[in-house]
Amino acid sequence: MTVIRNANMVKKNTVRVAATNITEKIGRILLREGFIKDVREHREGQKSLLISTSKYRKGKRSTYITTLKRTSKPGLRIYSNSREIPKVLGGMGIVILSTSQGIMTDRDARQKKMGGEILCYVW
Repeated sequence: MTVIRNANMVKKNTVRVAATNITEKIGRILLREGFIKDVREHREGQKSLLISTSKYRKGKRSTYITTLKRTSKPGLRIYSNSREIPKVLGGMGIVILSTSQGIMTDRDARQKKMGGEILCYVW
């Protein structure tokens, strides 16, 4: 998440991140919600990388991700049940959660009535 946030600040078009199950699922969620243009996996020798392409607004030099805020950290985990999952900008942004059924958005978690660890806010 920090790599994506830093790349957006310096207007970098593509971001390369070490491919793990969590980064792949977060990338797929950002793609599905329309925050990034493309996500693909690339192998360099023994390393597996995830390459995401930023999606830019028409006529502007800004990306669709204006803020990506990490909430739950190794030193302080933030958990929420399904009724207390926060809404970001009145539903304009998303909350990414880690639940017992995998990583999902706040809308999916509310629909399935599941709580979990709040990983980040994106808007």
